[in-house]
Amino acid sequence: MEKYTVTQSERLNELNAPIEEQEREFETKEERNEHFRKLEKELTRYARNDIFDLLESRHLTKYRITGNKMADWLMEEGFTEVITPTIISRDSLKKMGIDSGSQFLDQVFWVDGKHCLRPMLAPNLYVEMRELLRITKKPVKIFEMGSCFRKESQGAQHLNEFTMLNLVELAAVKDGEQLAELERLALNAMEALGLKEGEYEFVQEDSEVYGKVSFDILINGMEVASGSYGPHFLDANWGVFDTWVGIGFGIERLTMALDKGRTIKRYGRTLSFIDGEPLNI
Repeated sequence: MEKYTVTQSERLNELNAPIEEQEREFETKEERNEHFRKLEKELTRYARNDIFDLLESRHLTKYRITGNKMADWLMEEGFTEVITPTIISRDSLKKMGIDSGSQFLDQVFWVDGKHCLRPMLAPNLYVEMRELLRITKKPVKIFEMGSCFRKESQGAQHLNEFTMLNLVELAAVKDGEQLAELERLALNAMEALGLKEGEYEFVQEDSEVYGKVSFDILINGMEVASGSYGPHFLDANWGVFDTWVGIGFGIERLTMALDKGRTIKRYGRTLSFIDGEPLNI
């Protein structure tokens, strides 16, 4: 039996051919090559039509639509969007427990000896929520959606530059009610994305930063978000002493999961794909 050549397999993967099609076997090379030509033509036509639909009708990529759905839901929940710097200090990482000896430090993109591209949104959000609570003397509900940078393994679920959406509530719930509020927010987030019960799951996981007070949200076995709550031992580093809950969503991973895609690079910042479709068609 004949299988697709390496070049043919790479092309079919690029065109997002179904797994069962990529694993197909043939009686002869001639049969295989003829089928490949027809399939490539069909998949290319589909990709072109999808790009035309984006340019002439939707005008927003699936990635942006996912982010907008999340932002719209959060504003309905009473959250306010903030925008913070992409370059942060080494001291900010240290306050998050990321210092010499931490494996996480190896993933950081350094700008110079004292500054780096942020690997997470949490350091800036700690400052924002602390200062807003000081000013208003009222519970703070904020979120940010922006780029983060990590030297990740180049797998199907990782990017060096990716988009996080972090929400956080400070001094909004009584101590002991944090987990219930976290679960409520997570459920509402899934509903805002159009997901039904059974299409996602919550899994208790330890976080490298927050330890046991955290859980992950999985879609089709892929982690798309992590939630945590405090008071936490890191809070004192930031002058935060009230209860808080927070969830961080990976927008590219969410988009990939909702689109039933297999490779996250299709949905990230790239010059090879647009809205999940290859540009070399």
